[in-house]
Amino acid sequence: MKDILERAARVRLLIFDVDGVLTDGSLYVGDDGQEYKAFNSKDGHGINMLRKYGVEMAVITGRTSQVVRHRMENLGIVHVYQGQLDKVPPFEDLLHTLGITAEEAAYVGDDVVDLPVMRRVGLAIAVRDAHPFVCQHAHWQTPSRGGRGAVRDVCELLLEARGKLREELESYL
Repeated sequence: MKDILERAARVRLLIFDVDGVLTDGSLYVGDDGQEYKAFNSKDGHGINMLRKYGVEMAVITGRTSQVVRHRMENLGIVHVYQGQLDKVPPFEDLLHTLGITAEEAAYVGDDVVDLPVMRRVGLAIAVRDAHPFVCQHAHWQTPSRGGRGAVRDVCELLLEARGKLREELESYL
């Protein structure tokens, strides 16, 4: 765990996949073709807590959805790349735009399409219910499943690595 906390302490950019990470991977489609997704409010609060400590956040997803745009706006995540079947170019764009090295980035994924970026970052994270092959290439795996608190787990890991988790949680007492 010491190695994971050292990697987490270096993270200046946290990147999430959407389906299977910020959601449980289920896609709800109405008769009118409208797509719906369920996001976890605890994940959102974790993002809000971590933001206070200067960590940039982004999403890179293969699908395109208005609900993702709305949710990311609500969370204050401005770096949103949708419709990205190859996630490496937006990852490299983020590094260039933010002046961050790959070692200072973390990526949270759940499926094989996430591996090209996961293998480049300083901290590769798989959600609890990620594909087994993805788990083999992750530095750390969340205790919670995707869309069920996994993002909160990651945010709290980064806060712990900064020595801020206890302080942040106790601020609610």
